[in-house]
Amino acid sequence: MDEAANSPYKVGCIQFIFRVDAPMFDLKWIRESPAEFDDAMARRGLEPQAPRLLELDAERRAVLTDLQEMQQRRNEASKAIGQAKREGSDADALMVEVAELKTKMADTEIEERRLGDALDALLSGLPNAPLPEVPVGNDEADNVELRKVGTPPGFNFAAKQHFELGEALGGLDFETAAKLSGARFVVMKGHLARLHRALGQFMLDLHTTEHGYLEVVPPVLVREHVLYGTGQLPKFGEELFKTTDDFWLIPTAEVPLTNLGNDRIFDEAELPMRVTALTTCFRSEAGSAGKDTRGMLRQHQFDKVELVSIVHPERSDDELERMTTCAEEVLKRLGLSYRVIVLCTGDMGAGARRTHDIEVWLPGQNTYREISSCSTCGDFQARRMKGRFRPAGEKGTRFVHTLNGSGIAVGRALIAVMENGQRADGSIVVPEVLRPYMGGMEVISADG
Repeated sequence: MDEAANSPYKVGCIQFIFRVDAPMFDLKWIRESPAEFDDAMARRGLEPQAPRLLELDAERRAVLTDLQEMQQRRNEASKAIGQAKREGSDADALMVEVAELKTKMADTEIEERRLGDALDALLSGLPNAPLPEVPVGNDEADNVELRKVGTPPGFNFAAKQHFELGEALGGLDFETAAKLSGARFVVMKGHLARLHRALGQFMLDLHTTEHGYLEVVPPVLVREHVLYGTGQLPKFGEELFKTTDDFWLIPTAEVPLTNLGNDRIFDEAELPMRVTALTTCFRSEAGSAGKDTRGMLRQHQFDKVELVSIVHPERSDDELERMTTCAEEVLKRLGLSYRVIVLCTGDMGAGARRTHDIEVWLPGQNTYREISSCSTCGDFQARRMKGRFRPAGEKGTRFVHTLNGSGIAVGRALIAVMENGQRADGSIVVPEVLRPYMGGMEVISADG
């Protein structure tokens, strides 16, 4: 029996094909340290998972052993049949035995697939194990601030929110967008549309020329196995958009960029691989009814510059700090005040083992709001994708580590630039670093 055989797993009417030889967690670790594994899951708010996992694992391994023994006996009997025929001996009993073994093996293979499916279904729904230093908590109230950078601007007038400024300038049209597509869309026009484009181009230029990232233009339509590889499927399918011909619209460029390492074996010298992309992203915003209904903070369609790193396992912690610094530099160049927080276990994404959120100051809301999220995933995604590398001088392979981060969300950067750069008359000061992208324009005003 080939243990790398694919296993189907259905969620509703969707069938996913998983590989049972590359589980989402190291089963050897779970076998050897079940209490440690359950402690990690408990920090995620889950009941003990190891007992059921190990039960399924033991049953499946026992079945695989039976299959191997039956296959060995079948091979021996087949050889004996050949020998008997050559010698003119009676081979009827051996032929009956081989036929019975064939039937029994077919039934046992069905049982192995059933157990493999059950094991995959359980494993694929579990979140990543958080790093020990990640604070335990339930939600954003339990996140821990690491640092504040910059001083929020002081105005001698009542600060407006971005949608008030944008509508007054004629550059943000939510009414027309609602007619075209419904809620949570916007039509950007004129100088604000150009400012939005300028932000994306500035970020790409910064990350490619100074931070060492390779620019990529990836597909924004992907197949389901790609989303499975980065952990969006099967658990979070309701947050995504799907076409009628089984393509999925990406919720973030993390999905295609990380999957550049899908089923690939890197040479150690190729690591780290750092890539960036500016793409449109699509999210259903399921469960966000009533949240941020005004303006551009929470949209179905938005642009984002993504940073992805595929690295040696011993470098992933340092890479998270590096990636966070790269995202911070965008805000520093734009002259925006922000803070960096480490997410608690209850607020962290399922695929992450540590996450740094960067929150920018928005004067119109008089608070900090998330503008970037940088996460290290360890080998969680690599196991799902079978992304590996071959250490120099060794024959075997190891799983790579993957990281992803917003470098940064373009629409939210536009919001921050508008609100922090607003003046009493409703005009907006263009950050100096963006002026070359704006044809030298220093101020956006209603009169042009």
